[in-house]
Amino acid sequence: MEVKIYTPAVALQEYVWKISTVHVSLPDGIEDVVTPYPPTPFQSLMFYCNHPVSMGRLDSGGFERQASIVLIGPQYSRVNIKVHQKLTAIRVDFLPGGMYRLLGIPMNELFDGGFDAIDFFGSEMKDLNDQLQEINDLYEGKKLVEKFLLNKVTALKEILPFDSAVRIMLKNNGNMSIEKTASLSCLSLKQFERKCKERIGMNPKMYARILKFSTAYRLHEATPALSWTNIAYEAGYYDQMHMIRDFKVFAGVNPSVIEHQLQSTPLRMQKDLF
Repeated sequence: MEVKIYTPAVALQEYVWKISTVHVSLPDGIEDVVTPYPPTPFQSLMFYCNHPVSMGRLDSGGFERQASIVLIGPQYSRVNIKVHQKLTAIRVDFLPGGMYRLLGIPMNELFDGGFDAIDFFGSEMKDLNDQLQEINDLYEGKKLVEKFLLNKVTALKEILPFDSAVRIMLKNNGNMSIEKTASLSCLSLKQFERKCKERIGMNPKMYARILKFSTAYRLHEATPALSWTNIAYEAGYYDQMHMIRDFKVFAGVNPSVIEHQLQSTPLRMQKDLF
């Protein structure tokens, strides 16, 4: 699995966190591989070039082939991703509030869902998808995606102190008080909570929990030899039991089970996200 991370063009950096390319080729004789994908703190656009994936929720028992370009709203539930022989994809992760500024749609309306991006952007996204199916390499595709995003900059909704404050919370992996974040947003607590639901799709306490959980999960993907006790400490948990509670909520299982599940797949889909 090859992942390349790109810093967005300067004009994009007020609403895009990172752009990455992903390339996976499964060994001969292996038709598909399933890997867990718990929630992350990002709203994203996933562009699948020629090789869409399938997605299944823990409670569904099956998999559904995804659209060529998927708009990922605020995530709460874990899914499983099935890669079929090959994966070539471009991923855009937005800063907190970035997708709201792009779409103008309250993010709580997209809560815990993945959607066909063409339904939101129409013919211009369809044209981009057609171009991506013809690319020779992923860097070429990354430039096409970046051009599409640059064309949207002038129509973005205004940036607020809220967006800068929640970006600081992101950089601190959720280890920052809600009161301090609200203060940096120049909002009362109630106003801050309302703005969170609108611009990031959930209340601030839930978002902070997902930030912390995601830090712990990515640490395990990146350094599986690190003990869960050390991971809990590095992620900023009060103790290991608090981390286990969050794993049960967001990964659907406790850490030892997710560890076993990751051992059965060669793919690590989140360790390079931050």
